[in-house]
Amino acid sequence: MAETDTALGYEQARDELIEVVRKLEAGGTSLEDSLALWERGEELAKVCRHWLEGARARLDSALAAREAAGDEGAREAGGRE
Repeated sequence: MAETDTALGYEQARDELIEVVRKLEAGGTSLEDSLALWERGEELAKVCRHWLEGARARLDSALAAREAAGDEGAREAGGRE
């Protein structure tokens, strides 16, 4: 990923990717322009995937911490009986 792409937020990258796809689907561009759009779309897709993978990792971590806290609370409650 280019340095400028990593500075893009998810929503910015997604919106630009939508525009790239729209232009490609509309047609009427030269082969050179179409290839450039395709390459840009691939980079934007990587940025989006990076953000989504990061979000998934944060969710997984939060869920694991919650489960660990729940297991610890259950063990403490069980020890008090």
